[in-house]
Amino acid sequence: MKDEKMEWGKLLSRERLERKGTQPKDVRSEYQRDYDRIVYSSAFRRLQDKTQVFPLAENDYVRTRLTHSIEVSSVGRSLGTLIGDFVITKEGIEDVHPQEFGNIVAAACLAHDIGNPPFGHSGEEAISSWFAGQGNEYLRDLQQEEQDDFLKFEGNAQGFRVLSRLQGAVDRGGLQLTYAVLGAYSKYPRCAYWSEFDKKKVSEKKFGFVKADFERFKEVANRLGLIRKNDFAWARHPLAFLMEAADDICYRIIDLEDGHRLGRISFEKTEALLRPVAFGSGQNNSGKSYSLINDEKNKVEYLRAKAIGNLISDAVSTFQANYENIMKGKFEDDLMYHSKYINHLNDIKERSKDKIYASPNVLYIEAAGFEVLGGLLEKIVPALIGVEENRTAAEKKVRQLIPQQFTKGKNKYEQLLGATDFVSGMTDSYAVTFYRRLRGIELPRG
Repeated sequence: MKDEKMEWGKLLSRERLERKGTQPKDVRSEYQRDYDRIVYSSAFRRLQDKTQVFPLAENDYVRTRLTHSIEVSSVGRSLGTLIGDFVITKEGIEDVHPQEFGNIVAAACLAHDIGNPPFGHSGEEAISSWFAGQGNEYLRDLQQEEQDDFLKFEGNAQGFRVLSRLQGAVDRGGLQLTYAVLGAYSKYPRCAYWSEFDKKKVSEKKFGFVKADFERFKEVANRLGLIRKNDFAWARHPLAFLMEAADDICYRIIDLEDGHRLGRISFEKTEALLRPVAFGSGQNNSGKSYSLINDEKNKVEYLRAKAIGNLISDAVSTFQANYENIMKGKFEDDLMYHSKYINHLNDIKERSKDKIYASPNVLYIEAAGFEVLGGLLEKIVPALIGVEENRTAAEKKVRQLIPQQFTKGKNKYEQLLGATDFVSGMTDSYAVTFYRRLRGIELPRG
């Protein structure tokens, strides 16, 4: 990689993917329009019934993917605005306000989980596992780079498909978001088929687009002036680090809060984990406001708010300290890795693994997700691939149940993408219902 530096004039591009000509006048900025487009998309709305940590939780307090995404977006707006003020001052930019940086990051954060399948990250594993096992026969005629898109199914790459292809006008760039927001969304600007990637580099540990979307991502990267590493990968958009930090901050702190509300972690342990991040290590005096709170729930909420505020300031400091390397595409850590609170964050992570992520209810439903998603693919894939005359009567019936948007593949690779597009876009509840009906366990009423 050459010793070049990315330019904010390109990184903040207001041009839209596959949208030509000038945009209609609007008091909203182009990035605010992106935010609104994402909010009103059906893919974003479906996040209300997608797993965050506690799948299909009966408690109405804990977060779904929808509330998590909104909270991440709020943190991202703060991070982006603070960094915008720093960049504008440092680079002498005159025609952009700090809030515009915040709007870009907020929109990217809002969409950061939009490609996740049902049942959280275990859903990604379930899809990959099915193609590695029972569904492997359907991959035999594909090129290796096409096979990898299914064997390593990735929600981030699926999210790029949702934003740039599946939502809105399918043949005209999906939601037609600005290049700036698409760049800030893309944490992993590489393809699946790259054997020499380095998992120690934060931008390479996963992939961000499938082979079918390579040219679209290439256009985004070129318009933004992202530094190209090789034929398979680019350096991150600088604001993608802020989107990632916002997500890290929220899931580390807020999952702990949810765990306490569900009784997985005691108040005493929750307080002990959050207090050092909220008030600093070795500081016994937590302030008059905190001492006046008598309710444990409200105490945890106060600690959560203070902790998030401190982590935002900490992430901003890390970005500023590593600014030059970030702009040259040489910084390959997540911002929170350099946090002064990292030891406390790791303590929270370890406790969450033991008491939250590995709780029986979570594990039972995640395990069921393998059965549900595998069972759906078993029925849907044969109904989509090949030609009509070779399908069984049962496969033809299943095909009739699938929206036409997902049945237009021109070859096996595109047909398989149609299957994963359909299944990954389902909510948790719809996936279970569709599975039960295809299996004859449940019949529709009315």
